Amino acid sequence: MQSAFTTSWSVARERQVTSCNLATMSYDEEFAEGYDRWAADMTEDVPFYVELAKEADGPVVELAVGTGRVAIPVAQAIGRTVIGIDSSPAMVARAREAGGDLLDLRLGDMRELALEEPAALVYCPYRALLHLPTWADRRRVFERVATSLRPGGRFAWNVFAFDHAIASRLDGVRQEEPLPHTLRYAVGESRIDIVLDSGDTSSLWWATKNEWLGLLDVSGLETEALYGWFDRRPFDEESRELVWVARKPVS
Repeated sequence: MQSAFTTSWSVARERQVTSCNLATMSYDEEFAEGYDRWAADMTEDVPFYVELAKEADGPVVELAVGTGRVAIPVAQAIGRTVIGIDSSPAMVARAREAGGDLLDLRLGDMRELALEEPAALVYCPYRALLHLPTWADRRRVFERVATSLRPGGRFAWNVFAFDHAIASRLDGVRQEEPLPHTLRYAVGESRIDIVLDSGDTSSLWWATKNEWLGLLDVSGLETEALYGWFDRRPFDEESRELVWVARKPVS
């Protein structure tokens, strides 16, 4: 049986198919050790972010860079360094080992994003914005991104669309892959807890389409596109992934 991450990604393919602190947003060491196993089947997002980066005439920044799963192929494709930001020392260490000179890695809080030069593209893959538990936290990120983008620059990210049927099927069920874990859904809190057998826990807080639109509005960014998958199909009621591209107005 698949995890909350891999299950809803697979469902999407079939349908073609109070602020937190850094510790809350960072993966525990055990999650960092198994991160590449968690993300092993997440491959369809990489070409999407690569194409956006190829179109970026200026600095490219990845928020929640993790082990460099996306940032490394992006840097290889565009032939220049990608700035990678993450609040987990363990993740940054693994990205540095894997990416070498391809990445300019920075340990930090995405809510405090500050760049020396305005970016042409900021992106946040693999649903990482869902590690921020409150709308205020996300608003802070969107405002910092808007400030950090050059006019016409883009902000891209992807998140899952919450599905009650998936939650009902998986809640409390122990799963062996990709790491032994149990999922706990706190629907009233819009939260999923991924609990490893060791007790280490990582949490995600889902949000609605309208909440994301509200964040764009208050930050002054504009929707360029909302897709239902990384092949750029339109988002509709059957979609289980929201893939956003926003743009900072030129004037």
